[in-house]
Amino acid sequence: MKISLNWLSEYIKIDLSPAQLAEKLTGCGLEVESVEKVESVPGGLQGLVVGEVVEKIKHPNADKLSVTKVNVGGTELLNIVCGASNVEVGQKVIVAAVGTKVYPIAAAPFEINKSKIRGELSEGMICAEDEIGLGNSHDGILVLAKNAKVGTSAAEIFGINSDHVFEIGLTPNRADAMSHFGVARDLSAVLLADALQSNPSAEHVAAVFPPSNAFGEDLKTSPISVELLSSEGCIRYSGILINGIVVKNSPDWLQTRLKAIGLRPVNNVVDVTNYILHELGQPLHAFDAAKILGKKIVVKKLAKGTKFITLDGIERKLSENDLMICDGDKPMCIAGVFGGLDAGVSETTKSIFLESACFESVHVRKTAKFHNIKTDSSFRFERGTDPSLTVYALQRAAKLLQELAGGEQAGSLIDIYPTVVNPKEIAFAFDNCDMLIGKKIDHNIIKKIIRALGISILSEGSDALLLAVPAYKVDVTRPADVVEEVLRIYGYNNIGFPARLHSSLSFSVQPNAEKLMECCSDLLSANGFQEILNNSLTKSSYYDLLKMEPALNIAILNPLSSDLGIMRRSLLFGGLETISYNQKRKSPDLRLYETGKVYLKKKNEDGKWPYIELQRFGIFMTGRLNRESWNSPSDKIGFFDLKGSVEQILNRLGLSAIKMDAIEAAEFSSAMKGVVRKKEVVRFGLVSKSILKALDVSGEVYYADFDWDAVLSLVATSKEIRFSEVPKFPSVRRDLALVLDKNISYNQVEELAWQTEKTLLREVNLFDVYEGEKLGTNKKSYAVSFILQDIEATLTDVRIEKIMEKLTKTYTDKLGATIRI
Repeated sequence: MKISLNWLSEYIKIDLSPAQLAEKLTGCGLEVESVEKVESVPGGLQGLVVGEVVEKIKHPNADKLSVTKVNVGGTELLNIVCGASNVEVGQKVIVAAVGTKVYPIAAAPFEINKSKIRGELSEGMICAEDEIGLGNSHDGILVLAKNAKVGTSAAEIFGINSDHVFEIGLTPNRADAMSHFGVARDLSAVLLADALQSNPSAEHVAAVFPPSNAFGEDLKTSPISVELLSSEGCIRYSGILINGIVVKNSPDWLQTRLKAIGLRPVNNVVDVTNYILHELGQPLHAFDAAKILGKKIVVKKLAKGTKFITLDGIERKLSENDLMICDGDKPMCIAGVFGGLDAGVSETTKSIFLESACFESVHVRKTAKFHNIKTDSSFRFERGTDPSLTVYALQRAAKLLQELAGGEQAGSLIDIYPTVVNPKEIAFAFDNCDMLIGKKIDHNIIKKIIRALGISILSEGSDALLLAVPAYKVDVTRPADVVEEVLRIYGYNNIGFPARLHSSLSFSVQPNAEKLMECCSDLLSANGFQEILNNSLTKSSYYDLLKMEPALNIAILNPLSSDLGIMRRSLLFGGLETISYNQKRKSPDLRLYETGKVYLKKKNEDGKWPYIELQRFGIFMTGRLNRESWNSPSDKIGFFDLKGSVEQILNRLGLSAIKMDAIEAAEFSSAMKGVVRKKEVVRFGLVSKSILKALDVSGEVYYADFDWDAVLSLVATSKEIRFSEVPKFPSVRRDLALVLDKNISYNQVEELAWQTEKTLLREVNLFDVYEGEKLGTNKKSYAVSFILQDIEATLTDVRIEKIMEKLTKTYTDKLGATIRI
């Protein structure tokens, strides 16, 4: 938003430099992003002065040039070579001396230098109007009135004004500051707060409201009626008929104001509505009264698909939610957003109906977004305007139109206000203010700041106030908001740091889910994995591949496409889409991980199916394990590579007693599950070929799906990590080759080992598997190593043999094993 310093000065006296003002505005929350100096004439005629031609002779070396001597008020006359045919002795002219920078209309700016022209010295330039940016004429030099005083600045002669324009980056909640008067109101409060620092008895000098015309009371009816059929989108609708309008160009002062903030002047009527918008923050719209059929205004919604041509000449199809301003026959304007082509003001307009309304912000926001239209009006309505301002804005506009267009009120004021928006009452406690700010501020200063912002004090006690917050303060709804208002006006820089800071540290016995996830992310990233992030919306057809019950899907109403029709129930398909995308771009070797939520319905016996969200963590592996190298093989990723990553993650989280069992699952060709303390935490395996084919994925893909909620619950109940001293005594390894039935898994072998020897057993590892005819039918051999260690003494052969005999007997009795020698 652009704010003009000259314009702002109409409402409040400002004795600050532009830089100081920018600092004050930024300090109170109106962040100044840039300050630009604006001049009605480029360069502001700086350095140009009035001079008098006191001598003129013909140039000795050029027929069309003259050599002049010019008095500019200095101690010496300037010798200037001039090519204008109309230069004469005694003329008062505009002179650019050496060092002056001039800004021609049709050329780049340049600086005047001392030079020789055809052998004659020239110490300046006598200027034509196009050479200094005043106009387009180049017929000759610019000749001034004879009473012009020599040495006077050209800027003073031509009344050239300069201005400074502040670009303010407003946050969406500051609807009250979206105008020059709104900024002036904040600035007056800031200046009061500054004065109160040194003088607690200082009084507030409020920003002065611009003058307006009161409407006549003798007119009982209006030639145009208004009917409000959609009051949910229109909080208040005010309007007035004005006759005798003469549409023409606006005066220079109004054009200068609008140009300074980047607006293009159109005509006096449109310019007045734009002026009020940026002065008070209240959008207005002017309709040509002759084009209002039936002499009736109707505020309503139209059927979906109704065609409407806006002021930019584009035909748009309305939605059923668009609030429209219509006459007795047709739509004329999209309420709060954009006017229509057929009802706008033109050069032939003699009578206008001026609208000043307060439209509901959500309606305007939806309509503007639907039609992809952004206007100054919609910008303000979307953030909230003050319903109490509509009539005053009409009165102000009527005064300006009377002055600039000759208009007169032709009917009584129309004002429809179904539900009056009253000021919000807020209880404000001084102690709470001191606590939130961190400093005790004098109560009288707080009250003066509150009043300076336009907030009324309904009642006051020694420790609290009852406040009435005006409607334009849309962001002030609770006591903390009032404290924020006090603080930003009092000044954040005026709140010092105490010598000692008191704070409390938050502590929870629950694990920090975010840090645990970061821990796993760091681990995987260090091992060559890359994180992916897929859409939570997916195809319902994917879950038909897994034969999942469709009734548990959470469908999206009005999906953007059929590919985004439901919320995902698994991370699998998003990861496979990523793999397919990369494979098609010649990137087949992938190790990926993703964390995210899955969504489904839960069946309940009462017939209600609530939505549930589950946190999942998935990893994907496909392609080669290592890049090709001359000294090592390029092995393909296999099942045990995935298994190792799964165990690494669980071990990193402190979950070490993991039981692995083979399972059957629709998404896997072969798979296992990991169980910790009787709770399933992960499923992993080789993804089914039918699923890979459906998603156009080649090769083998290994996938692990962690139930992250289950993982967190186990981490939360894990015992403390205890310190173990580095063993002082050596460990011993012993091996057994066990011949077993084929249906016996290695997990059973390992579990029996831990159950049999709980004191000295440190590790159990499988280092070979053998199957052959020599073993017999349906037999296999596991070669297992056992690491034994005593932390208090060196193990003797006798103790070792007793342990191995005990293990052998356990395997023989419980698994029917025989020892292979």
